[in-house]
Amino acid sequence: MTVDKELEKLSRLTPPAATPEARARALAAAMQAFDTAENNAPAAQGNAKGWRQSSIINWIWSPIMNKKFLAGSALATLLVIPAAGYLTIELTRNGSPIVDQTEIAGDLSKSEASKQPAATVGQPVTIAPQAPAGNNSLAEQSVAVAQAPQDKEAPAVAKPDSSQTSEFDANDIAALTNKPEGSAAALGAAKRSAPAAPGIAPQRQLAEPMAAMAPSPAPPAEGRVQIQLDPDRERFANAAANPIKSVATDPVSTFSADVDSASYAFVRRSLTGGAMPDPLSVRVEEMINYFPYDWPGPDNAEQPFKATVTVMPTPWNHDTELMHVAIKGYDIAPATTPHANLVFLIDVSGSMDEPDKLPLLKSAFRLLVNRLKPDDTVSIVTYAGNAGTVLAPTRVAEKSKILSAIDRLEPGGSTGGAEGIEAAYDLAKQGFVKDGVNRVMLATDGDFNVGPSSDEDLKRIIEERRKDGIFLTVLGFGRGNLNDSLMQTLAQNGNGSAAYIDTLAEAQKTLVEEAGSTLFPIASDVKFQVEFNPERIAEYRLIGYETRALNREDFNNDRVDAGDIGSGHSVTAIYEVTPKGSPAVMNDDLRYGAADKLPAATVDSAHRGELAFVKMRYKRPGEDKSALITTPVDDNNAVATIDAAPQDVRFSVAVAAFGQKLSHVAAVDAYSYQAIADLAAASRGADAFGYRSDFLGLVRLADGLSQR
Repeated sequence: MTVDKELEKLSRLTPPAATPEARARALAAAMQAFDTAENNAPAAQGNAKGWRQSSIINWIWSPIMNKKFLAGSALATLLVIPAAGYLTIELTRNGSPIVDQTEIAGDLSKSEASKQPAATVGQPVTIAPQAPAGNNSLAEQSVAVAQAPQDKEAPAVAKPDSSQTSEFDANDIAALTNKPEGSAAALGAAKRSAPAAPGIAPQRQLAEPMAAMAPSPAPPAEGRVQIQLDPDRERFANAAANPIKSVATDPVSTFSADVDSASYAFVRRSLTGGAMPDPLSVRVEEMINYFPYDWPGPDNAEQPFKATVTVMPTPWNHDTELMHVAIKGYDIAPATTPHANLVFLIDVSGSMDEPDKLPLLKSAFRLLVNRLKPDDTVSIVTYAGNAGTVLAPTRVAEKSKILSAIDRLEPGGSTGGAEGIEAAYDLAKQGFVKDGVNRVMLATDGDFNVGPSSDEDLKRIIEERRKDGIFLTVLGFGRGNLNDSLMQTLAQNGNGSAAYIDTLAEAQKTLVEEAGSTLFPIASDVKFQVEFNPERIAEYRLIGYETRALNREDFNNDRVDAGDIGSGHSVTAIYEVTPKGSPAVMNDDLRYGAADKLPAATVDSAHRGELAFVKMRYKRPGEDKSALITTPVDDNNAVATIDAAPQDVRFSVAVAAFGQKLSHVAAVDAYSYQAIADLAAASRGADAFGYRSDFLGLVRLADGLSQR
């Protein structure tokens, strides 16, 4: 059967009176049908040029000509041919320059539409044709698809912002009618702008670029057509800011250590990209702990922590005070660091096929490998649908072999993360180094969509595996699929930490400059508990650590998991406290029994002058029983003004104010971005790596964006 005969049937089935929408849909299906005919029948290929330049053009334009939209001269015909695809779309949308994807996709039957794979970021929309029915010809099948009743329940495609669109020339659409090779040439042009989805065969890709177009908030520039990309699908844990608590009824605050830094890097990427960050993405403690501080540290490893407490006026509320608790971990000398057994668990699924994902990941791990010692070992496990071992345990002395394995990684497939986690832990257990560092380093955009993928399922797997004495580091990459909530769950329950790598400079900071604290743990299950004296303090509010809260009884329970601290890590916790008798007190005094329910310790005259009592519990690596460190807080820890506080303390307070403002905490509503910038600038200090100067830039960006 020749192409000409198919076209004749197509013309009979779609008369000129057919609606523009029906004709556009028929064209999309017909192009694919005719391509099949051309591929299967060599004789048909000889008619391709004539078909493209005459029959199809006349079929498209005949109703338009009948409606007198264009003049009938030959010159006009030559001028409008390159714009045929664009104008056809415009007509079918009653003047809108772009055709909505759902108008075409919705014509599929419900059963067929439900079979379509979910679109992912960076992939073009795909439409699979209906299976042939009986002995119907190609043209009849094509029109049957195009004229099928539209599925009104088909899900709408979300519209992204303009920063998530890519473009291709309208000349590529003209290739549909101008080039002898027809839709195959146009498909190639479309692929140059929208890369093919991994794992989807070419014949399932959309053969007609105009069918991949989606609504745009504004008409595109002349000669350009926008292609829809999927919206971001980031996931963040929903944790409300800590409330103000009354010391009379709730004098004890308990929480787990948190040395993660992912939130700060994500906030930075949002602001430098021209958008305010999602308030749920802001974890104030991670903002504070992102920066290196020169807190006084312990003299030796026998007591791995030292606490320094400063009490000062609150810069955003003159009727309250800040109690600043700074913890510094013992810093292991590089010459004495234990041997490392590292397993790189790398996500190579299709969603990682972005410049800021797998390519950046590979560069980051190259930096880390160059930082390791020759006797350390590295293994590589990848996952995408199925897990596989790319590199068995290899000494870093064979660095070229490791780097070559990293360079060969390519993206493709779905994301079967659970199987990869199991395989990585098995490999780490096989190469376990006694008295050394055994760690799985999971690098992903957080998209787990194959196998056990709920946060609870993956949490259970991690909890079971941490019993083997293997730590976990989670490194997040890219935007669009970032599952920050899952990354936090894995890190918090796997004796590990989480970081977000948005640039190679961030990889350098996390994996090279802070390699000791990232890789070498000095304590596990680190918990903090602060008891306030109700004779001095009326109320308190912990700034940050919402996702790290513990029950009071968890502090002394060694079976309760908590955060881990690495060599040289610093941890900062800040409380906003309201002194007794301050006009800022929010809670009324209790009418009944307040006096006889005070904690026993406060009745002792020896403790009456204390403001609070800070306690820390920790376990040494490999031990099951915790040790206790205590620090009383009294007036000797107080300074009269914020300017009298140490420089690092003031800078960390500025970061705390910034984080609260970004997460819409009411306490800092009246404290301006300019005031934050002034406090940070006055306490910036030496700033050897420029991190604090970058922070000032972010404050100014947020100030500008918040006024739009």
